[in-house]
Amino acid sequence: MGYEQSAARTILMRKRRQSPGQERTGFVLDDAAEVFRPWGSMRTLGRGPGYQIKQLVVQPGQRLSLQKHRHRAEHWVVVAGSPHVVSGETIHLLRRRQCVVIPRQTWHRIENRGRTPVVIIELQHGVILSEGDIIRKQDDYGRVGQKSQQSRASKRLKGEDTGRRPIGQAKAGEVRGQKASRSGRR
Repeated sequence: MGYEQSAARTILMRKRRQSPGQERTGFVLDDAAEVFRPWGSMRTLGRGPGYQIKQLVVQPGQRLSLQKHRHRAEHWVVVAGSPHVVSGETIHLLRRRQCVVIPRQTWHRIENRGRTPVVIIELQHGVILSEGDIIRKQDDYGRVGQKSQQSRASKRLKGEDTGRRPIGQAKAGEVRGQKASRSGRR
């Protein structure tokens, strides 16, 4: 199967997964695989313009990094377990069906001090929803100060200073798609 056929098949499969009213809302159900992290796992359930919905599973005895986001706020609903949630200077002990709102620029984390996995539905809303919008202050897994690959790639797409030229921009002396020769001839 060629690239064009594969791309067309992907588009058809996505169209079949459209939610009712998607033409108006832009909401897309997501088939994303479970992504494993040191603290547990997450799965993107769906997305739309300016928002994204994820399922987070925090394993017993684990916790997420103490983090904040510049460009998004989050709304968490507990569906299983009893997490301790740090939001700013406040620690909330939540139960099933309880929720908490994490404002943009607020230090926060989820801790599972219990014996069963904590499951949370997370609604992210804001201008940037990528994992590159995470600023870590403390992390049990040594990730403070690490830049994600996604963060660097998104900066390159925007042409921000990463020490590399933006994606799609030609090198000096080259026309996009054609390499410059040393003798000046093409």
